[in-house]
Amino acid sequence: MNIALDMMGGDHAPLEAVKGIVLFLAEAGNDIILTLIGDEAKVTDLLLIHGIPMDNIIVVHASEQIEMHEHPTRALRQKPQSSIAIGFQLLAGGQTDAFISAGNTGAMLVGALFSIKAIEGVSRPTIGAYIPRENGTLGLLVDAGINADCKPENLNQFATLGSLYAEHILGYQNPKIGLINMGEEEGKGNLLVQAAYPLLKENKHINFVGNIEGRDILLDKADVMVCEGFTGNVVLKMAESLYDLVQRRGIADEHMERFNFEIYGGIPVLGVAKPVIIGHGISHALAFKNMIKIAEKMIEKDFMEKMKEVFTAQSIS
Repeated sequence: MNIALDMMGGDHAPLEAVKGIVLFLAEAGNDIILTLIGDEAKVTDLLLIHGIPMDNIIVVHASEQIEMHEHPTRALRQKPQSSIAIGFQLLAGGQTDAFISAGNTGAMLVGALFSIKAIEGVSRPTIGAYIPRENGTLGLLVDAGINADCKPENLNQFATLGSLYAEHILGYQNPKIGLINMGEEEGKGNLLVQAAYPLLKENKHINFVGNIEGRDILLDKADVMVCEGFTGNVVLKMAESLYDLVQRRGIADEHMERFNFEIYGGIPVLGVAKPVIIGHGISHALAFKNMIKIAEKMIEKDFMEKMKEVFTAQSIS
């Protein structure tokens, strides 16, 4: 198993990425190779300072870096020696099994869509967001922001992808799928959700429980909550702002502490052919460790093949 990590991505790179590797190796076995992509001199120096053994470490030099403000497509084209571009070259060429970055999100999405490509049958890959629920479990919100305008068929596929992730990675048996709407009754909502409802209801690959409202998102009414990316991103940013507010006000609350994204690391791009994990730009060591663990689990569970099996066994609208 070979997991590639963009060492230059994120506000605190490469130091926090190296610290994350220290945390990961303290818990990991000896059969995982980490391919670290970035400024070779800086990365190697930090590895030595932190006493990281080089037995299962490969350092690949990247002479360029895509900054957070750069246009994703243009940057990938103009900076072929950047850590993100090289990461996708290695993944697409089969030299690595997964790729992780807390760098430019747009560049990661463009690279995933055009270098790795979608699984056959998936019209639009998606990303989700973890939603800590009152009962201590995690819900999954899909889409969380990359597909602002959707067709009903897209929401149906998001539901299937989210259901597979909830089952095989989050560990839910027969996860409950809910459609975010402005009312519980069938027939409520705008044209998009009204048209998506019957598709979800007929989808044999999911356990559809019907519409859910905003007040249900932090409860356990549905394990996977489906919406288009505009709504999903508003929900996600609202959750992040509530966490920040609680922190600023010095309120100690066990549930709100679980909104700290570092605990979960990053989110995979669901629907592409190989594991691609995107982290928050302000990720610290704990987040990097957990992103590596997500990639490891996806590979161990052969998750990409499970997605392919579902989408090839029966065409999903």
